[in-house]
Amino acid sequence: MSVSTRPAPAGTATPAPRSSDLTGTGKLVRLILRRDRWLLVWWLVLALYPASAARSLDNLYPTAADLQRFADDMLANSALTALYGQLHGASLGEVTAWRIGSYPAILGLLSLLVVIRHTRVEEAAGRRELVGSTAVGRHAGLVAALSVTFLINIVVALVIAATLRGAGLPGAGSLAVGAQFAVGGCVFAAVGGLAAQLTTSPMAARGIALGTLGVTFLVRALGDVSAVNGGALGWLTWLSPIGWAQQIRAYDSNRWWVLLVALAAVAVLSATAVAVSARRDIGSGVIDERPGPATAAPGLRSAGALARRLQRGSLLGWLVAFAVAGLLYGSVARTVADSIDDDGNGRLRDVLARLGGTGAAVDAWLSAMMGLMAILAAGYAIQAARRLDAEESGQRSEILLATATGRLRWAAGHLVFAFVGPALLLAVGALAAAATSGEAGRQTSRLLGAGLAQLPAVWVLAAVTVALFGLLPRLAAAAWGALALCVLLGDVGAALDLPQGLLDVSPFTHTPKLPGGDFSAMPLIVLTAVAVVVTAVGLTGLRRRDMPAN
Repeated sequence: MSVSTRPAPAGTATPAPRSSDLTGTGKLVRLILRRDRWLLVWWLVLALYPASAARSLDNLYPTAADLQRFADDMLANSALTALYGQLHGASLGEVTAWRIGSYPAILGLLSLLVVIRHTRVEEAAGRRELVGSTAVGRHAGLVAALSVTFLINIVVALVIAATLRGAGLPGAGSLAVGAQFAVGGCVFAAVGGLAAQLTTSPMAARGIALGTLGVTFLVRALGDVSAVNGGALGWLTWLSPIGWAQQIRAYDSNRWWVLLVALAAVAVLSATAVAVSARRDIGSGVIDERPGPATAAPGLRSAGALARRLQRGSLLGWLVAFAVAGLLYGSVARTVADSIDDDGNGRLRDVLARLGGTGAAVDAWLSAMMGLMAILAAGYAIQAARRLDAEESGQRSEILLATATGRLRWAAGHLVFAFVGPALLLAVGALAAAATSGEAGRQTSRLLGAGLAQLPAVWVLAAVTVALFGLLPRLAAAAWGALALCVLLGDVGAALDLPQGLLDVSPFTHTPKLPGGDFSAMPLIVLTAVAVVVTAVGLTGLRRRDMPAN
């Protein structure tokens, strides 16, 4: 028995949701909180970053004159304006709000992924129909996913406001910064809810939602750059939810009325998602999938070819993102170098050193940015390796393995992307950074070497993902926790003076800090060997365990 999925007749208005359509919403809210409790913990950890940024900036620029010089330098750089938004003043609060200007987009990314996970993913796996056969209303799943995501964004906003106030910043401005984050998270949660109703596959829903996030970020960047340089396209900022968040202008004018624009967008998007959900069949979407040919093309008649077909779209998107990031990082290298040279106390150099930057001013910045790119590349490697888990949980691997295809051959097609893909990403990011650094001839080979030197650490995290999938498939998602641990150790480990033994847990601690640092091949050899051994252990477990995992 399942919930009726009969759509409304053509030409009739969609009926308003009845109270029975929301039956069981509270129980589903509790289920989501239980399933995602560890993810929500990391979400709250992100809320601690603004206060950390405020304290770092206060240490770097302790006087009003220092802050004014910093603000003048930042306003003169269009690349930084595109990345962080417009800087509206030179107080500590205003500079802090500007420095974290891209974080509402990160919160939006987390929000849309969580909503899609608890709506379209549940539907594609058949669990929504199973739950719907009980006393659960038709819209309960969507409303529960949105409610949890809205709630956690509000909690994050309050935590941000409290920690910034504790750092000595004005209370109203601190609350406005929290509102910036909540705007990004709630709007894109609603975008994720609507995207989940439009398609029949989780991947397509993520593609629509992520594409919307990317377009709105670019529109905001174009509008801000135009406004700062006196252009005529400054109005574009108001077409972007990320632009709305920044237009609150925390610690400046604290324009609370901008929240009304965001709330209206959330209401319209959420209501549209519910209306679309009411009119479609369970398991279907507004956008029908195009049927494929009756027989596969010659290029798709192997497990490796299928893996390429499944992975290529994601890799292409990551390559574009790395190219854009490299162009931005390279273009601001000279500005940051000038700021380091003007910093007589060496505080900014200390910050870059904690991020992994060593050597001369330009090298310190580029080294730190290559370290950040390596973390991002590790995220891609985990995603690519976890495609194996998605294929198994979606019961597609059973069909493939029922043929003459063996388990290792099936896994190899995806692991090529997990291990080779990060090399392509780092190479593209390095080349893009070199092209805009002002010293392309000198920096190209140096940055390529710096990027590829990070690969063994990336491979270790990919190997951990394979090992978890092969030995403990139910804990495969813990690979993201390993990456989060590496990020925390890298960001706050040195600042908190943690023991070196704890810092050494992260493979990125052992990679050379290039360009500018000393190179040693032995740590890279050891990390590569560890990656090979851990991958072999994971593949051995995959060969021996039951599939699908019970």
